[in-house]
Amino acid sequence: MIFIGFFVWSGINPKDQFIWFLEASPAAIAAIILAFTYRSFRLTPLAYTLILIHCIILMIGGHFTYSEVPLFDYLKEPLGFSRNNYDKLGHFVQGFVPALVAREIILRKNLIRGRRWQAFFIISFCLAVSALYEIIEWLVVLGTEDNAGAFLGAQGYIWDAQSDMAWALLGAVTSLITLSRLHDRQLADLSK
Repeated sequence: MIFIGFFVWSGINPKDQFIWFLEASPAAIAAIILAFTYRSFRLTPLAYTLILIHCIILMIGGHFTYSEVPLFDYLKEPLGFSRNNYDKLGHFVQGFVPALVAREIILRKNLIRGRRWQAFFIISFCLAVSALYEIIEWLVVLGTEDNAGAFLGAQGYIWDAQSDMAWALLGAVTSLITLSRLHDRQLADLSK
């Protein structure tokens, strides 16, 4: 219900309908996939909660555009930022949440042995997802120059793509360091 509420809200008079579509589509696709796999491959409560938070971040960014989220405009001055950094939060979460979901799939399917190899693959996977997203952003800019700035959220920062990927990397590493024990407990509960 929370997802549906945010989805509906985000689609009502967004700043730019096309940008909303681009940003809200991944959330909608995730919801559809999770609905279809709920019975056959139920995730941990932690994974579902983090996916919901990620979807909400996507929908808020779609509603306002990532470079114009009001709270982050307000935070610019007190935190000494020259730009709206909501997109950095989005990219951090773009690493943080997929890291946990990838970890869950790897552990439950017993795909990779050894914690170090698992962590290496998870971080590499998150960086690949981040790079793919940067390529998609680039292709959208090439195809629709009118909406380029709003979708990219670069705000004139020439290192935006590299910074976005660094935030995703930081998110993935942070997720593995801070949530692995809690995740292991929930995985154990799930297998009972």
